[in-house]
Amino acid sequence: MAGSKGKQKSTLDMVLSLGVILLAAGLVYLFIPHDDDQTPAVERVDYRVELLTARRAAPYPVAAPEGLPVSWKPTSVRFEGDHSAQWHLGFHDPDGQYVVIEQSTGKRAAFVDDATHGSEATGATDEIDGRTWTRYSGGRYDALVLKGDDGETTVVAGTASFGRLTTMAKALEMK
Repeated sequence: MAGSKGKQKSTLDMVLSLGVILLAAGLVYLFIPHDDDQTPAVERVDYRVELLTARRAAPYPVAAPEGLPVSWKPTSVRFEGDHSAQWHLGFHDPDGQYVVIEQSTGKRAAFVDDATHGSEATGATDEIDGRTWTRYSGGRYDALVLKGDDGETTVVAGTASFGRLTTMAKALEMK
């Protein structure tokens, strides 16, 4: 009998210790400021070096916007100079929607499916600066797709409206 009283006391001590720890954790949580509703700020990136590199290395004229207002924020850039020479330049438009420029010399159907996240051609086309762009819709992104003269495919896609996608396509300089 003498051994069971010691076990009861050590169990009670453990429960009390756990209660004190939980109380302390709750107080720390209450007094440390946190804002769960705020989305993290997206950093603006400088894509000039990657653009120059891509324009030297790519076997096609690389697309990048010129003259967009500062409210269009570049957020991501990369060039993969492998066999399909893939160019990616992402932006947030003035409304915070995502717009991306993707280019590649890879297999057109697979590239467009990947770049548009499974969107389908609508049959509609837009004439933008003398170039015929095909509209895609229905996937995660809407998109405008241009078949290039040098075997490349250019995709302007994103969560933004077709109006914003068209604004980006109009701003593109292909050099």
